[in-house]
Amino acid sequence: MSAAEDGVLAVDSGGSGLRVVIGSRERGPLGRRESREPVPTGSRGIDPGHFMARLAPMVRELTAETGVGPLSTAAVGAAGLATLGEALRAELPGALGREFGIRSVALVADAVTGYVGALGPRPGAVVAAGTGLIAVGTDLTCWRRADGWGHLLGDCGGGAWIGRAGLEAALRAYDGRPGGSTGLLARAEEVFGPMPGLPGRLYPRQDRPAVLASFAPEVAARADGDPVAAGILRAAARHMAESAAAVCPERGEPRVSVTGGLLKMGDPLLVPLREELARRLPHAPLVPAGGDPLAGSVRIALDLAAGALTLPGDAAMLSVVTVRGD
Repeated sequence: MSAAEDGVLAVDSGGSGLRVVIGSRERGPLGRRESREPVPTGSRGIDPGHFMARLAPMVRELTAETGVGPLSTAAVGAAGLATLGEALRAELPGALGREFGIRSVALVADAVTGYVGALGPRPGAVVAAGTGLIAVGTDLTCWRRADGWGHLLGDCGGGAWIGRAGLEAALRAYDGRPGGSTGLLARAEEVFGPMPGLPGRLYPRQDRPAVLASFAPEVAARADGDPVAAGILRAAARHMAESAAAVCPERGEPRVSVTGGLLKMGDPLLVPLREELARRLPHAPLVPAGGDPLAGSVRIALDLAAGALTLPGDAAMLSVVTVRGD
């Protein structure tokens, strides 16, 4: 690597672990590492000490492997940054500066890195649909978000929402109430055991969203011949489109993309989703996602290093910090 090259660091931190890319402004991504162990949160939210303890060895390995150095710029995408990132915002840039000489750090919510990975720096809306659900949009002057309020208060149309609706239909069939599905009842008892014991098995668990979401594929598997299951997926598609419409710019030439694990459900969800998006957002065509949140973090790091970052700043969603030298 020549002395004129700018080394860049891109990070994606989330519930599935920590992913890191090292590269340069001139040559792009050059090396990657991944840890399946997520960074823990505590009383301070995302702990910057734990974050650096996980990140630093991976960066050292990559710089040695690729020959990239010194690093000048970093983009750190982190799940929970908007609500749990106060300590990370205050301490991580300085730690990166002391450890690696980094002088410019973009701290980015994972919803924004997901957006940039999917659409790049252009106006539009992205729905991230996995266990939960959040929609993010921008007209390149500000960021807007919709839902993402968790499985008790929102995440409407996400995996936990679909799974909960499927289990409700199973319980309705068990009780003999309208709106039940005997097919979903039979499958729920195969998976979870007798229905009277379901609340006691489910409510005390700390991983309730994941458990609920685990039943969502069962709903999709029965949608072809079960009108109740099909209706649940149509309702999920409607919720997803409502969130996209809430954040999508009304003017210009915006695009819409949907990312996340729910796409694996295929046509039982995607067909009604396309219909709902076309009806609510006729001016914003649905396009495939160009990349994932790590790709978004890489794009932000490279643009920041080149002085070409055009995304709007936001105290919670995307902030750029200039690190002072010692």
